[in-house]
Amino acid sequence: MSATMTLEGWGRLAMPGREVVSCDLESLTAKAVLSRGLGRSYGDCSLPARPDDRVANSLMADRILGFDPGSGVLRAEAGLSLAQINRLFLPRGWFPPITPGTKFVTLGGMVSSDVHGKNHHRQGCFGEHVRALRIRLGDGDIVECSPNVHPDLFYGSIGGMGLLGHILEVEFAMGPIPSPWIWMESSRMSSIEAFLDGLAEAALRWPMTMGWIDCLSRGSSLGRGILMAGRWASVEQTGGAAFKTAAERSLPFELPNFVLNRWTARAFNALYYWSHWRKRRERLVAPDPFFYPLDAILHWNRAYGPRGFTQYQCVLPRAAGPAAVREFLQRLVKLGSPSPLCVIKDCGPEGSGTLSFPLEGTSIAVDMAISPDIQGIVDRLNELVIAAGGRIYLTKDGFTRPDHFRAMEPRLPGFLQTKKKWDPSGRLRSAQSVRLFGDCP
Repeated sequence: MSATMTLEGWGRLAMPGREVVSCDLESLTAKAVLSRGLGRSYGDCSLPARPDDRVANSLMADRILGFDPGSGVLRAEAGLSLAQINRLFLPRGWFPPITPGTKFVTLGGMVSSDVHGKNHHRQGCFGEHVRALRIRLGDGDIVECSPNVHPDLFYGSIGGMGLLGHILEVEFAMGPIPSPWIWMESSRMSSIEAFLDGLAEAALRWPMTMGWIDCLSRGSSLGRGILMAGRWASVEQTGGAAFKTAAERSLPFELPNFVLNRWTARAFNALYYWSHWRKRRERLVAPDPFFYPLDAILHWNRAYGPRGFTQYQCVLPRAAGPAAVREFLQRLVKLGSPSPLCVIKDCGPEGSGTLSFPLEGTSIAVDMAISPDIQGIVDRLNELVIAAGGRIYLTKDGFTRPDHFRAMEPRLPGFLQTKKKWDPSGRLRSAQSVRLFGDCP
């Protein structure tokens, strides 16, 4: 067992704390107030509420406990990573039904965040495919829960940010795939109106869709970008190509804060947009660059400098219409935070988890370097999201004010009631829960 004295999220937000590691997750969580895996949450949801709070790291608890090739049901310890699952199962014709934009996440993290992916409009969130969870409660008891056994604990834990209990084991259904390759279509979109129309049309033909937006474009080019759609390739489409894993590189050092600015971001965005010189193209691609393009560069978060960054992600409901999406992008441009990364996705119906993020509408995620005015930027974006009836993604958040979160999240009282039932002493908490919910350390 080992311990560290400083913890940080992927956005480089750091807090004092103790992280303990062991392959015996049951023993490890007995005295911990929070669990964490690979630390890919951007904000403070996996950071301790105070320095003396013990955080259990699950990475060494990564055993596969069972797999049924007839049904595709996999049961494993919470520390098993998506990268490990893909390495073992993808060449054998299986893939998780849902994958987020990075493979460097654990099963426990996927449940706690109720991750979604490019196929949300077809397959929903990861929680829709979870069959059972084994959880250590705040009082030390270990319970099994499912849609039929302790359903309030089960659905509260899906998207519950680890605040109802330490997830020890996860049972979920994998999906068969015809080949370990993706057939992908990419299209250049000239404006946000064209983009939204393109997403709606692509959703009818493709099980996986998403897009990159030049969030510094203005006027008639506001919201221009590249729309990407894909499906698992048939054996015939692969042409017998042998599967190979993607090569990884690393950003070896931290870039100075001044490197990323309006001019460098604008130049990158224009270059990336026009590099897609064909208006539309189809091709065979490996799954890693399709699902996890940023994973090809280890430590890519260093590009934002020592101050770090935050990713603001919201979903604007379908009922708010295209005008809400346009207004969001206009406000983003006006606020002036330079970013080379802005992702737009089509979301389907609301997930079953009590605090699951997506609802039917349009999701927008944008990386923003930390600056003196970042709180004001987040405030202004949140005000628009509240007015539109949308919500933010807790896994990415580090700056939302508690009154803003309460205004956008009518499900919060129900979640807190469930938390009081299963953690009556309020032992389980994070820096985020203290900030947003008022959990007292």
